[in-house]
Amino acid sequence: MSSRILVVGLAAIYFGLFLLVSTWGAISRQRHEVSKTLAAMDSFRAGPRMVRQQELARPFADRVLGPVTERFVSTGRRLTPEERLTRIRRRLDLAGNPEGWDVDRVVGLKALGLVVGVLAGISVPALLGASAAVTLLCAAGLTALGWFGPDIWLYQVAYNRSERIRTELANALDLLTISVEAGLAFDAALAQVARNTEGPLAQEFFRVLQEMQIGTGRMDALRALSDRTDVDELRSFVGAMVQADSFGIPIASVLRIQSRELRIKRSQRAEEQAQKVPVKILFPLIFCILPALFIVVIGPAAIQIFTTFPRR
Repeated sequence: MSSRILVVGLAAIYFGLFLLVSTWGAISRQRHEVSKTLAAMDSFRAGPRMVRQQELARPFADRVLGPVTERFVSTGRRLTPEERLTRIRRRLDLAGNPEGWDVDRVVGLKALGLVVGVLAGISVPALLGASAAVTLLCAAGLTALGWFGPDIWLYQVAYNRSERIRTELANALDLLTISVEAGLAFDAALAQVARNTEGPLAQEFFRVLQEMQIGTGRMDALRALSDRTDVDELRSFVGAMVQADSFGIPIASVLRIQSRELRIKRSQRAEEQAQKVPVKILFPLIFCILPALFIVVIGPAAIQIFTTFPRR
């Protein structure tokens, strides 16, 4: 009997403690919900001012230029076909992927150039009092220039970089050949060339070394180098190195042959450029140099004739 009373008493104590904790938790939760609701109402009242202050605290480029840039990028992507975007990516690789430049920036500049070209082509001739035909012609020309201007600039950058790689390749291969014949391994000789030269070719060699350091095979890194450029001489060099590695040919002899062939090709290219000079200088000679020469030579005689034999 006493044990039953003890069990009932303990159960009553536990039940009372449970009710006390539950009631306290409900009261605390209700207070928390009320305070949360009041805080939300206070933040709602002060929300516009706080949002405005936070918005004004952001830089001008993030507040204004960012949305405008995104709008131009989206417009440029809608107007540019996917094949053209692939060509832009390829052209960026050939240009060495300049810092801060990507496909979005190029298409955004194309859309911006399109808008500026249309506005300038319509407003400037109208302010100068030009006719409708001249205004239409100027608008079409400036619009085309604004749309294709970034492509032309990117093409020129890629072309200049390829020509510089073609010019530097012969000297770099000579240094690579000397380093390999002196006893260095190919990777060490390539690092030696990259450290002692400057320009886009040295940057490409550094990239090849970095790819090999992160686990890419030597031949795969060299093939990626060939894919990133459109220089035929560099592709020939990479192909020769891949074949030498596949068939076990000594690298020093392959490098010596490649260096000699590059020297011959550079001499032939210089002779070819020299043969093109007379044709290239023909039109400047006819339209620029000869008229000025005629004015200098015949001008004083013509003036003397007019002063000596005046009109009656």
